[in-house]
Amino acid sequence: MAGAVVPFVTAAVGAYGAGVISRIQDGAADATVNMGGELLRRLLRRPESAPELQQAVTDLAVDPADEGRLAILQLRVLEILHADRQIRSEVVEILQASKPDVSAVGTRSVATGSMSGGIVVTGDNAQITR
Repeated sequence: MAGAVVPFVTAAVGAYGAGVISRIQDGAADATVNMGGELLRRLLRRPESAPELQQAVTDLAVDPADEGRLAILQLRVLEILHADRQIRSEVVEILQASKPDVSAVGTRSVATGSMSGGIVVTGDNAQITR
């Protein structure tokens, strides 16, 4: 679950840098980082873990692509999720609510929650040339 949370938090850190903590606490996060901000707000509610999580976020803001800093953030998130059943439950609800409701109905129909490029073909004897 921490692996599902960290990309959203990383997006918030990437958008606001070290100032993300104050921005989400002020409720000023915009739509591009709303999910990451909401997850981070929930995780920061655990006072015992908040300083370490804040430090991991601040460190990641220095270099959001640094895999070591990302791993530390993921570890901090994982520790909180393991330690606090209520926060874990809330995070699960947030993550589940973010999943698109996608269904395909009918013969040869196609459903995708997200697609960026590529080709989808249904039917007999289809020919694709590029």
